[in-house]
Amino acid sequence: MSVYLISDTHFGDEAIIRYEKWPFEDSNDYLDTFVHTWNQTIMPEDEIYHMGDVSSLGKEKTKDILDQLCGHKYLIMGNHDRHLSIMDWHDIGFEKVYDHPVLIDGFVLLSHEPLYMTLNMPYVNIFGHVHGNPNYKDVSPCGYCACGERNNWTPQLYDAICSLIKMQRSNLVGV
Repeated sequence: MSVYLISDTHFGDEAIIRYEKWPFEDSNDYLDTFVHTWNQTIMPEDEIYHMGDVSSLGKEKTKDILDQLCGHKYLIMGNHDRHLSIMDWHDIGFEKVYDHPVLIDGFVLLSHEPLYMTLNMPYVNIFGHVHGNPNYKDVSPCGYCACGERNNWTPQLYDAICSLIKMQRSNLVGV
């Protein structure tokens, strides 16, 4: 069993494809690619944290998509997920649903929006929300952006993300 992370899938959102200049013809092209990529990466026994902004489709269509995706799915709700309740998201297919950031392994904060972090804090932050915004690095000594487009629409292995952050931290003088 492995743990993976992704954020900001925005299923069914034609506007985000144009706005963020995603390389897909339309939301159906994106969805076909995404489901294939997900299931090539995630095994049925794996856990995956989705850090928000899942879908702009209705409950039934979103459930149909989630039913196609392998793994035990957990949601940290994003700003585009709040139109549904925690119970709705459970019914759609997430085993665990959080409406706030989650601390895992005692030092990794998973959140939809980036949290303020410094090297003096005992935490790092894995987040989404910022899409291609150049003001945020893909990886830094304090965090990692798990937005789909920054990771070729592929869920990323949690251990690999932690290794990247540790490498960034070790490259700093005096750390």
